[in-house]
Formats: sequence, structure tokens, C-alpha cells
Amino acid sequence: MPKTKVTVPEIIQKKQRGEKITMLTAYDFPMASILSKAGIDMLLVGDSAGMVVAGAPNSLSVTMEQMLYHTWAVSNAQPASLIVGDMPFMSYQLSPQQAAENAGRFVSEGHAESVKLEGGAEFVKEIEAIVKCGVPVMGHLGLTPQSIHKFGGFKVQGRDEEAARKLVEDAVAIEQAGAFSIVLEAVPADVAKKITESLAIPTIGIGAGPHCDGQVLVTLDLLGMFERFVPKFVKRYAHLAPLVEEAVKAYIEEVKSGAFPAKEHVYK
Repeated sequence: MPKTKVTVPEIIQKKQRGEKITMLTAYDFPMASILSKAGIDMLLVGDSAGMVVAGAPNSLSVTMEQMLYHTWAVSNAQPASLIVGDMPFMSYQLSPQQAAENAGRFVSEGHAESVKLEGGAEFVKEIEAIVKCGVPVMGHLGLTPQSIHKFGGFKVQGRDEEAARKLVEDAVAIEQAGAFSIVLEAVPADVAKKITESLAIPTIGIGAGPHCDGQVLVTLDLLGMFERFVPKFVKRYAHLAPLVEEAVKAYIEEVKSGAFPAKEHVYK
């Protein structure tokens, strides 16, 4: 029997029940199918695609059209997992109206079931506008990759008392604006714990320690398919890149030797 479709209310209820939440990134049909079959709660169609799929140095050049394509590809897998579309740089920052319109495109064109956007209290109006249109919103605090130039690179956030207090205040503001969950990225574990305990909505950690209500990783990091660098918070559950390379080398050798295609691969 097909798995029951994961919904936004169920994600919130998981926190109430003390049940950990799982999320991984997906950018295409095959991976979305596999991750859903495995039982992942949420699929994040992340703007990280710009880095791990396209090879860009950061996610700032990713466009709405590219994100809509990836989200559409993931949705075609009809996953039981909740689909979260990642709103790219400058797709929501200009005004609440722009934010609502682009969030609506994620739903109507990409077939997403929710969207994620970065930033704190300064984006309360944008979150409210999106939620008012009936689109669930996931927040994102801490290391927000779209702000790396402001941070001076990919650096841990919230290490001093003032910065930690600001993160807690931002999290509360995002919850009050109507968000259903918040990603905490590269945040000290004690700060993430305080935020998690301050909210009724779930926190999803990535490099934010064990006290969050759930965890998210980039799937290609988890599988050892992205080898440019490995962040401290990543655990490789497999290292597939060498296996793929060996498979391709075997294919090359068999084509050159004439061993492939064999009789069983030829139409009569």
C-alpha cells in the first residue's frame, strides 16, 4: 500500500508527540522517488542545487525558473513526503506582494506544498502575505546562505550572547507570522536548544546539534556524491562517488573490448 501523504499539520504534530522529523534535499524525479520510498518526512527542493548540481560557488545565482523546474521534477515522483520549495535569492526580498506571487508560482507551477525562505523578523510581512494566500511557510535562521556576503562567508552564527538572543527573537517572530517550522543552520547546539524549547512549531537542524525537532542534510553530501568539500556537520552514510567512477570505467572497458553489448542486450 502507498504511504500516507505527509502534511503540514502532521509535521507540527510530530513535535507535539516528541517524534523526530526527517528532511533531505531532492532536485529530480529519481531521487525524490527513492527518498519517499525510504520514508523521509519532507523533501526540500533546495537552492543548494546551484552548488551541488550545477557547481556554482554559492546559491545566489539560482533563479526562480530553475527552482520551479527542479520542484516540478520532484513533484512528478508523487512522493508521500511533504514537498518544500526553496525560494531563491531576490524572489521574496523586495515586497510582500512579490513574495506571495512567487510562493504561489511554487505551488501552481512547481506543485510544491510549502515554501522556505531565509531571514528573521525583517521578513515577517512577507511570511504573513504568503500564509494569507494559503501557502505554508518554513523559516530559515542562523547561517542563511543567501546572506553569505553579509556574514563574510559560510560561518557559524549566534556564538555571542547578543547574536543568540537575536536568533531567539527572530524565531519567535517567524512563528507568530504563521510559519509552520524553522530550519536552524550552523547554530551552536545550546542556542538551537533554547530556540526549540521557545517554539510550538518544529525546528529542523543542519549543523545545529541534537536538540532540534528534526534534521536535514543535502542528500548528495549524505551519499558521498559531492566531493568539493564536506561540511563539519555532514555524516556520510555512503561514499558513492568512487563506486560510480568504477562502474563507468567498467563500461568504458567493455565497450572498447566489445564485451558490451552482449547477445542479451541486442534486439532480434
